[in-house]
Amino acid sequence: MSWNPALDPAIPVGDAVDRIETEIVPRARDLGGFEVRRALPSARRQMVGPFIFFDQIGPSEFLTGQGIDVRPHPHIGLGTVTYLLQGRLHHRDSLGTDQWIEPGAVNWMVAGHGITHSERTDEGERDHVRQMLGVQTWLALPEDREEGAADFLHVARAELPVLEGEGKKLRLILGTGWGEKAPFEMPSETFYADAELAPGAAIPLPDDHEDRGVHILQGSVSVGGETYAAGRMLVFRPGDRIAVRAGDQGARIMLLGGATLGGPRYIWWNFVASSKDKIEAAKEAWRAGDWAHGRFRLPPGDNGEFIPAPER
Repeated sequence: MSWNPALDPAIPVGDAVDRIETEIVPRARDLGGFEVRRALPSARRQMVGPFIFFDQIGPSEFLTGQGIDVRPHPHIGLGTVTYLLQGRLHHRDSLGTDQWIEPGAVNWMVAGHGITHSERTDEGERDHVRQMLGVQTWLALPEDREEGAADFLHVARAELPVLEGEGKKLRLILGTGWGEKAPFEMPSETFYADAELAPGAAIPLPDDHEDRGVHILQGSVSVGGETYAAGRMLVFRPGDRIAVRAGDQGARIMLLGGATLGGPRYIWWNFVASSKDKIEAAKEAWRAGDWAHGRFRLPPGDNGEFIPAPER
C-alpha cells in the first residue's frame, strides 16, 4: 500500500476547502447560482483512491428562465468527470471542445499542465422547467502526469459496460471492475460506477482495488447491520470483502476508488498538485490573464468573461 489518506495527520488542504466536517457527510457549497453537496475532501479523508473532490449536483429544479452559468475557470493536475442522471449542460474548453453533457454519458477532461472550461445552461434550455441531478468528481493525477498535455474525451451512454441481474443494474463509468473495463485508459488504477438497486438487492465492491467507497445518491443501504441514508459516503478498509444492500425503497449509489497515490496533494481553488510551487506558478499564470500567449486560454465561443482567482 502507498500513502494512506486516512492516516496522514497533516492533510494539506487550502483555503478553498476550509470548514470541512469531521465525517464524510456532504456540505453545501454555492458554485455560482446553484448549490452542490461536497463529500470529498473531508477532514478524515482527502481522497478515496485518486478521487479528491466529489460534488453531488441536485436534485434541483430550475424554473423557466433559470439555469447554471459556471464561467470559464482553470484547472491543473487533475482529471474531471461530470456524470448526469437528469438534465444537461453545455461544456466548452480551451482545447476547442464544444460538447453537451447528457445523462449517462462520460465527459473526461484531463487538465494536466492547464485547461480552462465552462459549463452552462444555454438559452434554449431555459424555456421550460428542468430537473438536475448528477455528480462531478476530480481525480488527482499521478506526479508523472501532472505536467502533461490537456485532453478531453466524450463517451456516449451506449458505449459504457452495463451489468444487470438479480435486482441490480451497474454502469461502469471509469476504469475496471466486476470483470469489465470502461472504454478508455485511466492515468492510475481506478473504478467508478453508477448502480441502481431494487429493494433488498445487494452488490459487492470489487476486491481487487486498494481503496473503495460508496456514495448514496438516493434511498438507503445497509452494511454490517447498520443502515445509511442518502447523502452519506462510506469508505471501507482495504482487503475486506464488502457488499452493500439496498433498503426497502431501493437505492441509487456511486461506487468509487482505486489505488492510492504516492503522496498527498495540495489544493488551492481549482488547482491540485503534488507541490506548493506548482500551485503558485498556476496561480500567477491565471492572474496574469495573458490569454493569447500565456499558460491558460479561454474557451472559443465562451471567452467574454472568466472567474477571477481568489485574493488569498
